Amino acid sequence: MKKKFLIIFLIILSAFLFAGKGLFEVLHEAQFYEQLKNKYVRCDLCPNCCVLKDKEIGICGVRQNNGGKLYTLVYNKPISIHVDPIEKKPLYHFYPGSQILSLATVGCNLRCNFCQNWTISQSRPNEVQAYNATPEQIIEMAKEYGCESIAFTYTEPTIFYEYMYDIAKLAKENGLKTVWVTCGYINEEPLRKLAKVIDAANIDLKGFSEEFYSTYTTGYLQPVLNTLKIAKEEGMFFEITNLVIPDANDDPVEIRAMCKWIKENLGDEYPLHFSRFFPNYKLTNRPPTPIKTLEMAYDIAKEEGIKYVYIGNVAGSAEDTLCPNCGKMIIDRSGYMIGDIHIKDGKCEYCGEEIFGKFE
Repeated sequence: MKKKFLIIFLIILSAFLFAGKGLFEVLHEAQFYEQLKNKYVRCDLCPNCCVLKDKEIGICGVRQNNGGKLYTLVYNKPISIHVDPIEKKPLYHFYPGSQILSLATVGCNLRCNFCQNWTISQSRPNEVQAYNATPEQIIEMAKEYGCESIAFTYTEPTIFYEYMYDIAKLAKENGLKTVWVTCGYINEEPLRKLAKVIDAANIDLKGFSEEFYSTYTTGYLQPVLNTLKIAKEEGMFFEITNLVIPDANDDPVEIRAMCKWIKENLGDEYPLHFSRFFPNYKLTNRPPTPIKTLEMAYDIAKEEGIKYVYIGNVAGSAEDTLCPNCGKMIIDRSGYMIGDIHIKDGKCEYCGEEIFGKFE
């Protein structure tokens, strides 16, 4: 409880001390864009590839053409900073039981009509009060509260790429790990550069058809599949989340096709989380995902040979990590709380099977 009060105090103090700075702050130039004729620019950060005239802002709401150059409007301007258990990301195989400093700015490069954090992901910089926190201050904050890692999360971190990258680079220099919680909607060049400094990711594979993406988001499936394959090529540790939405992406045929693709293109070890949907934002006419549907998805993934499968947003045994060889419970979970861990030197204590992940 004391930690929470200290965090809130630090955030308020930071906002107070640096609030005036924003009035005179020089805009931070963005990476990954091309200058076109007549002061137009094209942003090459994500597959939206927005072409912007002078003063125009991209789909993400945070990258603006200013005089023929592209600038980020959210550098040093997090909207949310919290200390979370790493299981909340969700990451179940990356230093379980550890604490992680989590931050976000406003904005997102997708418009998912079921977004759980739409009040900040769909906001614009001038609509919400942000804090002022430099990368150096974020690093010090993580150290102050005993966090082993920093997460870029809550909205879509890709859209605050420059801020995320600079924090991640500085974190590596200071012995801290970083986590990218993402929809995976990013182009190859920035992804490969980011992979050099990010330690882990949770990549949201929202569905497994172009029809789903075109109906419920403003993006496409293929770029996300490309991200997953490139993340593997670059040696990035990641886990996958699929939010199962009734009458949207819960067809067992589609779920089986997704699991087959994961195994064939990525392998059988990357953890897969099936998460329960609750009505939110523009999709309030659907019920929460039935438990039986989540169990069905779980069973299909196991049948297709995925070694580590979990059900999220639901309490139960599907939160635990089981050894894929002997079947015994090797990480005991209850919500975000960790009980016994039976992994030693990266192996199951019972049978010696090597367990995929990063562990103490």
